[in-house]
Amino acid sequence: MATEFDRMPRNGWSMLGLLFGLSFADTAGLVWSIREAATMIRGEDAVSQLVAAALCLASGIVLLILWCGFFTLQPNTAAVLLLFGEYKGTARRPGFNWANPFYKKLRISLRARNLNSEKLKVNDQRGNPIEIAAVVVWRVHDTALAIFDVDDYTHYVQIQSESAIRHLASSYPYDATEDHQLSLRGSMDEVSKALQCELQERLGKAGVVVDEARLSHLAYAPEIAGAMLRRQQAEAVVAARTRIVEGAVGMVQMALAHLERDKIVELDGERKAAMVSNLLVVLCGDQSVHPVVNAGTLYN
Repeated sequence: MATEFDRMPRNGWSMLGLLFGLSFADTAGLVWSIREAATMIRGEDAVSQLVAAALCLASGIVLLILWCGFFTLQPNTAAVLLLFGEYKGTARRPGFNWANPFYKKLRISLRARNLNSEKLKVNDQRGNPIEIAAVVVWRVHDTALAIFDVDDYTHYVQIQSESAIRHLASSYPYDATEDHQLSLRGSMDEVSKALQCELQERLGKAGVVVDEARLSHLAYAPEIAGAMLRRQQAEAVVAARTRIVEGAVGMVQMALAHLERDKIVELDGERKAAMVSNLLVVLCGDQSVHPVVNAGTLYN
């Protein structure tokens, strides 16, 4: 595994002034040497001037190569520096910089990126087909790992994110059937945290940091959506009926206790049963109750 280390480039503006001064001096020396050699067609002085002109020309070529070492970096952008295939460090300082002109500079963005996965059709923990998608916020942290340890880190993030989402969907049920059971629909925060931890474990090999991962789409597959909707409606009706019956029984108990405590009326077992039946019908019925006036007694 490659290990990133910083390479601090030189300030571009100071190198610009230095190279400009050297280039001006070299150009002036070349012009002067050629002019002096032209006035001395023969003799040792003419040869020395020609040698000086050749040296100025060679230094000019070197300066021309040095001029190719300037480069700029925007904020949250890094440059991986390579010298004939050998890693020489990562430059992160934004602005106008200068480095060895023979360095190959591979620019890489350090900004946060969004990955909106496609809708994946997978089976949940119970084997029910569901559709799931997620949004992943990630960024490059280690440039050496991102460049050298994987072939294409953006494609690597996409494939590993899809694999992690599929694994997450198969690890939890869509809906919880027991209390305190984690589910995809009912435990979004816990599921998102689990997805982020799994993605970080997978993408850390590529020098990537996962800032956030959340489900963006969750639904039953179309072929079972209708059946699951009826099941959810039935469960909701059963839960509502259970709550209504519990409340009705409590109200009946309270009414009987209140009557006995205040001695409003004396009720035997048969009358209590009739009263309980009537109250439960009134409290638990779906339709409105129509009162019936009994002109006789309970036994006629």
